[in-house]
Amino acid sequence: MVLKKFRDKTSLAAVAAARAGTVIRDSIAVRGKARIIAATGASQFEFLDALTVLPGIDWQRVEMFHLDEYIGLPETHPASFCKYLRERLINKVGVGKYHLLNGGTDPARTIREVGEKLREAPIDVAFVGVGENGHLAFNDPPADFEIQEPYAMVTLDEPCRRQQLNEGWFPTLDDVPRQAISMTVSQILKSKEILCIVPDARKAQAIKNCFGAKVSPMAPASALQNHPNTTVYLDSDSSSMLGPEISIEQN
Repeated sequence: MVLKKFRDKTSLAAVAAARAGTVIRDSIAVRGKARIIAATGASQFEFLDALTVLPGIDWQRVEMFHLDEYIGLPETHPASFCKYLRERLINKVGVGKYHLLNGGTDPARTIREVGEKLREAPIDVAFVGVGENGHLAFNDPPADFEIQEPYAMVTLDEPCRRQQLNEGWFPTLDDVPRQAISMTVSQILKSKEILCIVPDARKAQAIKNCFGAKVSPMAPASALQNHPNTTVYLDSDSSSMLGPEISIEQN
């Protein structure tokens, strides 16, 4: 795992997107296609904006999976991650094949069917973030590092739900769903390369917990420390609580 620090979220997003574009182009050149995992949430806005304007990517040859989705939320809801990905990635560039998590009707069937597709071949690159409570996807602390299924149904803790409220996706805390479909930690770590995009001061404590200390289920994203090809992209705000003993590349 490598930590990289940038002065702001715009420069962070540009460099992370450039790397993502390189991996996608190279995968298409070698195998004729690229398989990716896309993250959602407010922290990914600038990254996806930068990624979707990159030249030379044949998006028709890209197959996309996503990390998580609320259970019981229709795709028409403003907080739906399916809606988010359609608007900010799929429809914007014309992704050739995608597997959205329908949590509105039969989540068990969705987990089974999308999980089967995910297992068909390795993922070339995964884009992930880190929650304010340290979660990776919707794996809140204490996270299950052992489960080997691609997706699982999870219960969201209050800090996670409060983050969704504070980001403006829901009018009240009671409106935030209590359950979700989440890609498992073990499945995320099977990706060939992981780009972890984490700007903003509100993530500083989580970054300290996940990357300034040992791997622990109480800091779920700390599992990325065990991945040999992960780059964590931080800005000056999100990295502000990391001590001088932590090695960070300055950009």
